[in-house]
Amino acid sequence: GKRALVSFLTISMSFLVLCGCGSSKTLSQSNSELAVGINSSSTTRQTDILSTVSTNMNELTIPQIAALTADSVVEIATETVTSGNRIRQFVSEGAGSGVIVSSDGYIVTNNHVIEGAGKITVRLTSGDSCDATLVGRDTQTDMAILKITAADLKAVTFGDSDTLVVGELAVAIGNPLGQLGGTVTEGIISALNRTITIDGEEMTLLQTTAAINPGNSGGALFNEKAELIGIVNAKSSGSDIEGLGFAIPINSVKDVIQKIITYGYVPGRIDLGAELLDISDEMTAIKYRLRELGVYIAEVTNSSSFRSGDRIVSVDGQNVSTATEVKSILESYKVGDVVKFIVKRSNQTLELSITLREAK
Repeated sequence: GKRALVSFLTISMSFLVLCGCGSSKTLSQSNSELAVGINSSSTTRQTDILSTVSTNMNELTIPQIAALTADSVVEIATETVTSGNRIRQFVSEGAGSGVIVSSDGYIVTNNHVIEGAGKITVRLTSGDSCDATLVGRDTQTDMAILKITAADLKAVTFGDSDTLVVGELAVAIGNPLGQLGGTVTEGIISALNRTITIDGEEMTLLQTTAAINPGNSGGALFNEKAELIGIVNAKSSGSDIEGLGFAIPINSVKDVIQKIITYGYVPGRIDLGAELLDISDEMTAIKYRLRELGVYIAEVTNSSSFRSGDRIVSVDGQNVSTATEVKSILESYKVGDVVKFIVKRSNQTLELSITLREAK
């Protein structure tokens, strides 16, 4: 059966959960673990999603919005195979939502919905299921693009999230709990420009009162004109907290979506060559059998001087203790630059010179 993806991130005094259903992945607080993503080859695509930006339309009722947009939102099911030993393998299932952004089969969803998946299936509102190919993904914006082959696909119309105002109607459509595809909920835009840290990446999100639940991740947030204004990605995880959902503003990722469709990745993104892990409290340190708090190398993803278990002390002469601090410093660098890291490895303090590669 499906397991709820319980992924937490810090915002003031509350916790938030990424809204896919699947394997556990904790963010910013205890039990911080970094999943290994899917490698995808670069491809060249010419589909232009920006041509679907709408012109003015009168305000619609919620039933009208649902009727116009429901066929553009899909259910996503994933399977991830892990090995328990040489004989047994375990298959974990996950679920989320996606949005059709072009009539030739490109679908946008959250990276955390499909991360690590060996098989991805898309279910349309017609009831048809299609195997999906991962075109590319971008961890910085939590975006991923899938491709399916199917006829008569209806693409969304893009809105302008920069013109949103607090109190404006917001309609969410997605696949809550991974079993209720096509669910429509309504609310308002309750806040703009909420800054939240997710998995070491600082994101600026829309806040909405539209009901958001696990499985809604990657789903759509529409305005009163039935235009796509956001991609749903997080909600409050408190059992007593409702009316607190979050979405990625569509204007902030239009360019990312187009680049992934065209190139299979976002050109110019730097790759440290390693996944980072925050150890921010004693319980997490005990879990990983570590003696000190700080930011560690969880896994080396390509050939580099890092080793799994290294604790990063400083980057470019600046002391660091979190993945967010590391990434903030690296924002001033570009592909090909060499950056000096001081790390603790066992009982040694080492200086490493790391050449930043392009993330693909």
